[in-house]
Amino acid sequence: MSCRLPSIAVLVLALAAGLACRDAAAQDTTLRNASFDPTREFYVDYNRAFASYWRQRTGETVDVRMHHGGSGEQVRAIVDGLSADVATLALAADIDALAGAGLLDPDWRTRLPHDSVPYTSTVVLLVRKGNPQRIHDWSDLVRPGVGVVTPDPRTSGGGRWNYLAAWAWASRTYRDGTQVLDWMRRLFAHVVVADAGARAATRSFVEGGHGDVLLAWESEALRLLADPHTSQALEIVYPSLSIRAEPQVALIDRNVNAHDTRACADAYLRYLYSPTGQRLAAQHHYRPSDPSQVPASQRARFRAVPMVTVDAAFGGWQHAQRMHFAAGGLFDHVVGPAR
Repeated sequence: MSCRLPSIAVLVLALAAGLACRDAAAQDTTLRNASFDPTREFYVDYNRAFASYWRQRTGETVDVRMHHGGSGEQVRAIVDGLSADVATLALAADIDALAGAGLLDPDWRTRLPHDSVPYTSTVVLLVRKGNPQRIHDWSDLVRPGVGVVTPDPRTSGGGRWNYLAAWAWASRTYRDGTQVLDWMRRLFAHVVVADAGARAATRSFVEGGHGDVLLAWESEALRLLADPHTSQALEIVYPSLSIRAEPQVALIDRNVNAHDTRACADAYLRYLYSPTGQRLAAQHHYRPSDPSQVPASQRARFRAVPMVTVDAAFGGWQHAQRMHFAAGGLFDHVVGPAR
């Protein structure tokens, strides 16, 4: 018996080493994605698809943990220490704020296709079934008795897109700065609820019964119309002019370096531009940045809408942020300074 012990010992050590290697290979990579409110359903499906892709490509398991909230709130959370590896936010200005805090490089837009915009949307007017207030365009929102629900532009990226869409229409209609500002004051005087995030505003309108019209992204409105619990209670009104909402995505350099997750996080964002990522975006009612990746049957749901862009109408997000949303900016002149 004694002559066999060394061989048995070697086998035991080899088996233990093999198990240790297998456990190390199977160890999860954890990614954290800080995203704006209405992407919840999309990223449930997308994260599952990416995890399958990453496992097939590398043999590794990835666990994506989501942190949702108003886009502006997410910026503050990341700056204050939320250890997100990626930010998938509602607009460029919010990611610029992260770059300004030293969390990522200022050239973040150039790292991914389409200026780091994997999908888009536009601002629509969501009304009660039958459209009892006869709302057909922006001008109808300031009629007596009409209550408007929108997320707060100070905390919500969606709220800022809504505000700029309204401003673009007023600018084209009145062509006079004083009249535009006056109309915007009238519009926000009709706001009955201004929640911190877009999903909270949706709940106030749909579940809480507040207001007559919700300013919302098309993706959120189409989601509600596809849901049998809400589809019979609502209608979409497409205004005569809207804006192309361009949510953007970026690696948080400081955090991926600290977590050693750069390769996985970069692949996670790039997969948004793959045929699978683009089709899932369309399935969840976002307009794909590369429509050629999406079947015509999925693209058919997206109506042709006259839209401005933030670059063409407002000189880009950095200028729009300073002009409209910084302290003392035009939004403060519309609703009064923040308290």
